[in-house]
Amino acid sequence: MSTHPKQVELEGIMRKMCDELDHHMEDTFGKKYPLHPNRLARGKASSVAYDGLFSTGTQFTLGYGSNHGRGYIVSVEIRTLSKVKEEDKQQIEREAVDYIRTLIPRYFPNRNITLEKDGNVYKLVGDFSLGLSSSL
Repeated sequence: MSTHPKQVELEGIMRKMCDELDHHMEDTFGKKYPLHPNRLARGKASSVAYDGLFSTGTQFTLGYGSNHGRGYIVSVEIRTLSKVKEEDKQQIEREAVDYIRTLIPRYFPNRNITLEKDGNVYKLVGDFSLGLSSSL
């Protein structure tokens, strides 16, 4: 079974949005903790998701048992072996959430997409329809 071209385009847009988020998080917090020993320095891997202190991405979920239904879980992971202080975790989470909310209208104009807290994760929810004839 092949993937619909619009789905490939949608996932590419989400990857670009996550790459921008990753750069922002690296610029803001990238020197706060040492890298995991198996992690390349920022800018040294083929993708920003695989280097530096942060790894960002999305994953589709059908949303069973969710208050918000299906959507895309957004992950922002800190790649270090050091213990991350609780106040730093909270600050990083707030910064990521605030920044994602500024990115959504730029990456998904003319769509009703929001970032919602769903249990202990954040999820992009809303209009991810593939039937639009113009850009996603």
